[in-house]
Parts: sequence; structure tokens; C-alpha cells
Amino acid sequence: MLFNYKAVDDKGVNKEGEIDAPNQDTAISGLQRRGLIIVSIKSADKNKSIFKMAFFERVKTKDVVILSRQISTLFEAQVSALKAFTLLAGNVENKLLGRYLNQICDDLQAGVSISGALSKYPDVFSNFYVNMVKAGEETGKLDQTFAYLADYLDRQYALTTKTKNALIYPVFVICTFFVVMILMFVIVIPKLSAIILDSGQAVPFYTQVVIAISNFFVNYGFLLLIFVALLGIWLWRLSVSEKGKIYLDKMKLSIPAVGDLYHKLYLSRIADNLNTMLTSGIPIVRSIDITAEVVGSRVYKQILKEVADSVKSGLSLSGAFEKHPEVPGILTQMVKVGEETGSLGPILKTLADFYKREVDGAVDTLVGLIEPVMIVVLGLGVGILLVSVLMPIYNMTGSIS
Repeated sequence: MLFNYKAVDDKGVNKEGEIDAPNQDTAISGLQRRGLIIVSIKSADKNKSIFKMAFFERVKTKDVVILSRQISTLFEAQVSALKAFTLLAGNVENKLLGRYLNQICDDLQAGVSISGALSKYPDVFSNFYVNMVKAGEETGKLDQTFAYLADYLDRQYALTTKTKNALIYPVFVICTFFVVMILMFVIVIPKLSAIILDSGQAVPFYTQVVIAISNFFVNYGFLLLIFVALLGIWLWRLSVSEKGKIYLDKMKLSIPAVGDLYHKLYLSRIADNLNTMLTSGIPIVRSIDITAEVVGSRVYKQILKEVADSVKSGLSLSGAFEKHPEVPGILTQMVKVGEETGSLGPILKTLADFYKREVDGAVDTLVGLIEPVMIVVLGLGVGILLVSVLMPIYNMTGSIS
């Protein structure tokens, strides 16, 4: 629950804010641990709509990147963990993240480790993030760990955003194409076909096909809407089941051009994750398991799980990768070189940079090809449609003259 409070600190300064806690007693205890004298406290949940909480109050990757850089800077300046999180909780722009940080401060004051406190918020701090922080606590290099995390999240955010943005344009053009075609069949074609049919002249076969499609949309369009709605429901049900997610991930990877882009994206993410965690001192099997959870593809998740099992049984990482055709030979050979020379971390970093450039190149190529192709297809579709009905009208006016 969320509570609004008014309090006074030990210097007599008035404080106002929000605290997230299971109940009011816990909220009061949390505020008292911060050295605050409570003036008033009341529930704020009834003033918050469920819609706002679900859709507007969320923590973005960008917020976590900025937070990680700020924590790294404060730790470099020898600021204690509790002081650092308290300072950031009062100055963070995202209100939901601010409430989480206040709770983390309470946990730190109660003796909980930083990684333990962060692990309570998996929707913000992933398993990968928490394990990186845990490794930083064990090695005493938390400032470097948070700097690594900020750089890593920044790279992944930029890469994922660019990939998604590259697919927005073709989806928009395709949707526009279908909307234009449907409007033509429902509004324009019926008026023109009435003129053609009333003339009594012979109607070409291709024009008859266009008129028949138009009549179907006009008379039975609701059936098509029902079919689309049922298809949408089926796809949604498919996307929430585990088997459905695996099927959709496989289908996504099999699409020409787009599938190659996603392959490179996931390979870049795998290499980057493994490099970041191995550099931080996390054991290789644990690193592979964590990477499997955050790679973003059920296909590659299963591959990494099998790779982890193979490494546990004594096989090298390169040998485990060789079993899977989805992992290209160049990655396997580079990992093998890294294992033989004892420089697996730098090799993985090189691979991550290589696949990032490959993703950038694939995105640019995809966008460059899709734009003209879609425009040509859209133009041809509308052109053929108009010619099918305008030619008979032109012939009719020619015969009259």
C-alpha cells in the first residue's frame, strides 16, 4: 500500500512524501528508522486509480541506467550505501522508483544486503542486475559494478530500441495498405461498379473479381471482423502460454531478413551478458544460467540451459556451443580461442561489439529495402484496383462517343 506522510527530521525540517509498505504500522516503523517524527500519515492508494498504476507508473530502462550511474558516482565518492540510496530516493524523478528506493533504504537500515534489497523488485532489477550487484559486494567493487551495469543497460537499451523502431515503419505501411484497400473496396468500388453494371456492357473477368471482393466486404464485412477478433484472441492466448511463446519465438526467428536480425540481436546480448558477468567474477555456469533468463528468446533460453548442463558435465563452453546450429561457427571458434588463451572476457566483448555492428547494419539494410518495396506494393495495389474498374468505364465512354 501507498501512504502519504508529513514528518519532521532531527533538524526540525518539515518533510512530506510517499512510502510504500504492506500496512500503516510498517510504514510508520520505516519512517522512524529514517529518524523522522511523524506528524500525519494516511493511505494514498484510494487516490490512485488502477489504470494509472498499471500504465503510467512504471520504471523505464532509462531510469535504471541513470540510477546506476548515480550510484556508481556516489560509491566512488566513498558515500555509504544507505546515504547514497536515501539521497537518490529523495531526488529521483520517477515516483514509483522513488518509493522502491525508500523501501530499499529501510531494508539496508535493517541490515539487508544491497543485492537482497534489490531482489525484492524483479520488475525493475532483473536477476542479471541483482547477481552483478551481489558479485560487486563479494569483490568490494560496487562502484565499478554499477558503472558496468549502466554501460550494459545503455547498450542493450539502444540496441533493442533501434531494432523495434526499425520494425515500426514497415508495420505502419502494411497497416496503411490494408486500410486503404478496405476503404477502396467498401466506399469507392461499389459506386464505380454500379456505373459499370448499369451500362449493360461485357465486364472483364478481372473487374468481376474486384466487384465480387467489394460485394463481400460490403455485405459480409462483419464476418471478417469477427474472424479478425477471434484470430486476435487466439494469438493472445497463444502468447501467454509457454508452448505458444516458444512457437512464436521460433516463427520470429524464421522470418526472412527479420529472423536474421533477431538472431544477431540475441547473439550480441548473449556475448555482452557473459562478458559483463565473467569480468565481474561470476562463475561461468551461473553466468550462463542468468543469461538464459534475460536473453529474451525462448529458443536461445533453451539452448543456453543445455549449454549450462554441458559445461557442468565438464565440456568446454565452445564445445557446448558447437552442439547447436543456431550458434554460428565464428562465435564458437572465437570462444575456443578465448578459452585456450585465457582471454575469454575480451573475446566475448569483441563478439558483442561485432554482433552489435551486425545488428546496426541489418537494421539499416532492412529499413532501406522495406521503404521502397512497401511504397511500390502500395502503389501497385491501389493502381491495379483502380484500373480494374476505370478501364471498363473508359471503354464505355469511348463507345458512347
